[in-house]
Amino acid sequence: MPKCDVCSKDTLFGRKISITRSQVSRRALAKQKPNVHSVRVDVNGTPKTLHVCTRCLRSNAVKRA
Repeated sequence: MPKCDVCSKDTLFGRKISITRSQVSRRALAKQKPNVHSVRVDVNGTPKTLHVCTRCLRSNAVKRA
């Protein structure tokens, strides 16, 4: 999954802990991937295709072509 070209949002890594009978039983790696779309964006008057996360799209950080 690519990262956002506007805000550089990328994959987050962490630990997923399942608790059974008030003891920590298993620890597994967990990935959280950003919601990134391939969008045609107007950059200096020319349309380009960029990878943009939905938060940047929603906040109007880019102008669609």
